[in-house]
Amino acid sequence: MTGPMIRVAALTGCLMMATGFSVAQAADAPVTGQADAAFVKAASAAGLAEVNLGNLATQKGGSDDVKAFGKTMVTDHTVAGDELKTIASKKSLTVSSEPMSADVKAAEMMGKKNGAAFDEAFKQKMVADHQKVIKLFTTESASGKDADLKAFATKTLPTLKHHLEMAQNLPGAK
Repeated sequence: MTGPMIRVAALTGCLMMATGFSVAQAADAPVTGQADAAFVKAASAAGLAEVNLGNLATQKGGSDDVKAFGKTMVTDHTVAGDELKTIASKKSLTVSSEPMSADVKAAEMMGKKNGAAFDEAFKQKMVADHQKVIKLFTTESASGKDADLKAFATKTLPTLKHHLEMAQNLPGAK
């Protein structure tokens, strides 16, 4: 090592000793990468979109099945969103405070529909959204660097897959 590198290494060692933080602790610390941070943003935005659309379905749905599924979306995605917020907060990661703009626009368009027309649009959106989010959660479950986020994704995947099945069975064109 040359002069400046030796000083940096020595300073780092002194800081670690002063704070009681060891090299072993640094090696054991979870590594939250950019992909994990992107997962948190995307998953939280998607969850907010599902809650918004679920609320809309309870008001505009033409069938009892669509209204019931809307309630399920609100309940399940609120619980998952709260859990994700807790994990993200512990890791100083930012969650989305609103859905993606495309989801906001889709909700606005769907909000202009009622009854069977709403049901059909809702079904299509729920199937497409859940297909996308299952891919997102599958990737995090398999490739995430942060153990807590991987565990969250793995735990949430069966619920999302069940949502997809439910969405595919909603009234409307297949």
